[in-house]
Amino acid sequence: QVQVVESGGGLVHPGGSLRLSCAASGSTYSIDVMGWYRQAAPGNQREMVAIISKGGITNYRNSVKGRFTISRDDSRAATYLQMNALKPEDTAVYFCYVASAGYDNWGQGTQVTVSS
Repeated sequence: QVQVVESGGGLVHPGGSLRLSCAASGSTYSIDVMGWYRQAAPGNQREMVAIISKGGITNYRNSVKGRFTISRDDSRAATYLQMNALKPEDTAVYFCYVASAGYDNWGQGTQVTVSS
């Protein structure tokens, strides 16, 4: 089993930057895909923002391409999301996702608010 904890959310002005971090613990030896999803409001669908495979292949939501960058550090069982040029529509709770041994593992989420 893998435990997942996110950090780094907060309030930022439009055009600003934030860096989210995610640390996994437990059975980290079998981690495969890692990624970030977001949910704009309770009841809304959780949408994929960015994912990264064990081999470093990335995939991004169209609306964040060129602004967000996902990375991972397997020595730390961690993944990061650098978010630049943030827009009000990026406001959401961001969840870290870790796939391991066929299981989906989620963090509790961190709030990102983009507002002037």
